[in-house]
Amino acid sequence: MYLTKEVKEGIFEKHGKSKSDTGTAEGQIALFSHRINHLSDHLKSNRKDYNTERSLVKLVGKRRSLLDYLKAKDILRYRAIVKELGLRK
Repeated sequence: MYLTKEVKEGIFEKHGKSKSDTGTAEGQIALFSHRINHLSDHLKSNRKDYNTERSLVKLVGKRRSLLDYLKAKDILRYRAIVKELGLRK
C-alpha cells in the first residue's frame, strides 16, 4: 500500500501543525497532492483505467477548491503551500 500511516503522519507533520493535525488546509492539500502524484504515475502505465482517471479528476477538484478557500482566507498561507509543493510554475 502506498499510503501507510507513517507516510500520512510525515505529510501532516511537514505541512500541518503536528502529525495528528489532519484538519488544516495545508495538510489536506499536501495529502491530496501526494495521492494525485501516485494516481498520475499509475495512469501512465494503465491508460485505460477509467475508474482511476475519474478518481484523479475528483481529487484535483477537491484540491482546487481547498486552494481557492485558502487563497480567499489567507493569501500568505496559500503562496507558501503552493511554493512548497511546487504546484504553480
